[in-house]
Amino acid sequence: MVELREKNGSVVFVVKAQPRSSKSRICGPYNGGLKVSLKAAPVDDAANEECCELFARLFHVSQSRVHILSGRTSRTKSVMIEGVGAQAASLIFEQF
Repeated sequence: MVELREKNGSVVFVVKAQPRSSKSRICGPYNGGLKVSLKAAPVDDAANEECCELFARLFHVSQSRVHILSGRTSRTKSVMIEGVGAQAASLIFEQF
């Protein structure tokens, strides 16, 4: 189960990133967060950009509404999606 927090009308959750994978995808729940595989290498912020793109597509929002709050240089990141509530995110994450 993914632990979700709501902050000012936005959802915040933890992501465990695995860069340099064969394809970018959401693997599923992992230690209270989500594990994601990212094709990009963790160089020049490429993996972070790809992570934001992945969640923007999943939630059907623009990439400018997806933010990495902490962990830009770490594999464990705190991600916020503006305008999406915890209940809506929970429904989307049920498929994983």
